Amino acid sequence: MSRGRTGSRARALVIGGGLAGTTAALALAGRGLHVTLVESRPRLGGLVFSFSRDSAVGRLEVDNGQHVHLRCCTAYRRLLSRLGGEQLAPVQRRLDVPVLDAGSGRLGRIRRTALPVPLHLAAGLGGYPHLSPGDRLRVARAALALRRLDPHDPVLDGCSFADWLRQHGQSARCIEALWDLVGVATLNARAEEVSLALAVMVFRTGLLSAPGAADIGAARVPLGELHDVRTRAALERAGVRVLLRARARGLRPGPAGGWQVAVSNGPDADRQLDADTVVLAVPPRTAHRLLPRGALPEPDRLLRIGTAPILNIHVIYDRPVLRRPFFAALGSPVQWVFDRTGPSGLGDLPGAGRSQYLALSQSAAQDEIDESVAALRKRYLPELERLLPAARGAEVRDFFVTRERSATFAPVPGVGRLRPGPGTGLPGLHLAGAWTATGWPATMEGAVRSGLAAAEEATGR
Repeated sequence: MSRGRTGSRARALVIGGGLAGTTAALALAGRGLHVTLVESRPRLGGLVFSFSRDSAVGRLEVDNGQHVHLRCCTAYRRLLSRLGGEQLAPVQRRLDVPVLDAGSGRLGRIRRTALPVPLHLAAGLGGYPHLSPGDRLRVARAALALRRLDPHDPVLDGCSFADWLRQHGQSARCIEALWDLVGVATLNARAEEVSLALAVMVFRTGLLSAPGAADIGAARVPLGELHDVRTRAALERAGVRVLLRARARGLRPGPAGGWQVAVSNGPDADRQLDADTVVLAVPPRTAHRLLPRGALPEPDRLLRIGTAPILNIHVIYDRPVLRRPFFAALGSPVQWVFDRTGPSGLGDLPGAGRSQYLALSQSAAQDEIDESVAALRKRYLPELERLLPAARGAEVRDFFVTRERSATFAPVPGVGRLRPGPGTGLPGLHLAGAWTATGWPATMEGAVRSGLAAAEEATGR
């Protein structure tokens, strides 16, 4: 057990209640520290949350966006297990992604078999109808070349994924129908704007590390059930004190060592919290504001970590229009469509009838993030009718939009040089967040790994 200077349990303060912060708090408490977690919102979960909405069919539980994870997201899946939520966010038995081409109306699938890597993808790629035979061969060759790259090579960080793809014979159709189909959803950027290092991490880990690594998992319950309700219960069991609606205003070294943090609760005056260890699990600009002099050699680098938005479009039809859990689209502004009827509680509402709730997840949405709901409705409802013939005669019972303008950090070439590790130049002060140097893009897995890394750094393990 860690001890403070007086022999009592060491005190840790975690600032930020997203996945990085709650993971760090649980890990620190598990290592014997007395932990307080401070979160400015009235809930936990950060950018992974749900909220209640009154609609024409009744009260729904709405996720702010569609979040998925993969079988290779081992840290996140361990967190789910600790929360008692692994069965509530199951992983599909075997990778199967339906891909619908809007132009031809043809449905293809990205699938795997149980064969060893890379043969597990051979049959699926060989039968993928959205690429010509020549393009399929070129994709296979590029995948083998990519498998030989080291995502930790700093040279790759400064290179563009799109440049590398073109150098390896990938046509525009290859990039659209495969590389960007996966990359936009996982990296929140198109290949032109993606660091080769991060692309290598995603494709090597997800598709080329183990046969089942890319099998997809998604929550069957609202995200708030997992990352607010169940997380609060887990923190309480671990003895973590949670302060909601509490904002950290300032951070300074204590006169006798440790740290003093000024925290305010709304209109109340600041109060001081003392800690031996502090973990800043906040966005980079907030960390930059709170970090004392000497914490990082070049703190202004944090201000150069850009952000990327995700737009989510929610449509409720008066009847089923989609027969599968999800699909991806080509040749359409629509990217990924998910059936959220079950998790939202729609199916249990007395007035819902046979209504179906679809959620469109639109990544790399810089051009649309500020468009009006009316404009988005005018664009996307006809597209859904083009993709889903059953939608053409269906009544739209509700249409609304959720926007995350800073959903992820921008994975541009060179971003790796800007991402700090969990340690700082000041004893007892640590950083966490998906934007830190986890090697992963801005995913739930990256956030959880950052929280674990901060706790390991803080306890010297």
